[in-house]
Amino acid sequence: MEILILGTGCPKCDKLTAETQLAADDLGLNCKVRKVTEVAEILKYRVMLTPALVVNGEVKVVGKVPSIEEIKSYLT
Repeated sequence: MEILILGTGCPKCDKLTAETQLAADDLGLNCKVRKVTEVAEILKYRVMLTPALVVNGEVKVVGKVPSIEEIKSYLT
């Protein structure tokens, strides 16, 4: 499973990264959450607001930090 957090390093991006890793750990998923900070790479996903959560190439959340339970629903 590939999990990406798209963002330039703002506090919301950091929070989404941490909470997504926590959700993955809670679910027992053996994966690493990778941050993508390069604007050109972020734009490949057609994301104009950050942070964004991408799971297996599909954009799930844009412009907000969802609850951990919501994040878990995107990972299952």
